[in-house]
Amino acid sequence: MRGARVGKISAVAWVALIVFFLSAPRSSLQSLSAGPNLNAAENEMAERMELSNVYALADKEEIVAYENFIKEWAPAKKIQLGTNFLKKYPKSKLAERVDVGMMNVYDAQQDWKNTSLFADRALALEPDDVDVLTIIGWTIPHLYTSDDPSGDQELDKAEKYAEHAMDVLARMHKPVDMSDAQFATAKAKREFRAHSALGLVYFRRDDYERSAKELEQATNGNPVLDQTDLFVLGVDLQNLKRYAEAEASFTACGQIGGALQDECKQNATSVRTLAKISQAQ
Repeated sequence: MRGARVGKISAVAWVALIVFFLSAPRSSLQSLSAGPNLNAAENEMAERMELSNVYALADKEEIVAYENFIKEWAPAKKIQLGTNFLKKYPKSKLAERVDVGMMNVYDAQQDWKNTSLFADRALALEPDDVDVLTIIGWTIPHLYTSDDPSGDQELDKAEKYAEHAMDVLARMHKPVDMSDAQFATAKAKREFRAHSALGLVYFRRDDYERSAKELEQATNGNPVLDQTDLFVLGVDLQNLKRYAEAEASFTACGQIGGALQDECKQNATSVRTLAKISQAQ
């Protein structure tokens, strides 16, 4: 099965990588129409503007049910409210938003089966939802295991979603309620995530060259570097015998606190030695 060979990553590092992913903050991306740099009041205003046309087509009880779902923070209660809404209003124009909300709450609980289920439901209603595409495209290769019978199909799915997200972002027009700077920042955040997803997909397939290309795009200019991206990029470059670049990636990874920090520092030393041996030959 593809992905069974993992280059020079130790078993300890793979355990650390999984622990790092599972322990990372599980927050969803904000709506692109609102933008990541707006304050809470501006985000709420943008969301209200976006909802106005939808609310015009909904009845009062439907709107109240949706508002109650959005405002609820307790996971169990939120899931119950979402389930009741989708059962009572299966054809609602708000159903896709509820599906996304359900995806997010299950994602926060690390319930990957239901996270994927509601992501697929949301995309069936809104295939161009770039946040859902990037979240699921990114999550799948992080959770991939080579002994999963459906692993290859899941990687294909992640690749499809990440590539579609990139296509949507390339065609997207700036919402009227966002400045040029806010729009550029919001797009870049999602592009970094999509490149990260593709880099991990190609790495799982042992395609180190394509993986390195995507992860370079995921990390170059990214203000919030992902330790896993840097770690895997280092392994890609090591497998490609680009030792100096691998050392730089491992060094950057080792400067970030997390489960992979010690492994990255050790790998930086190892590839430095390999570089010297290679130069001496």
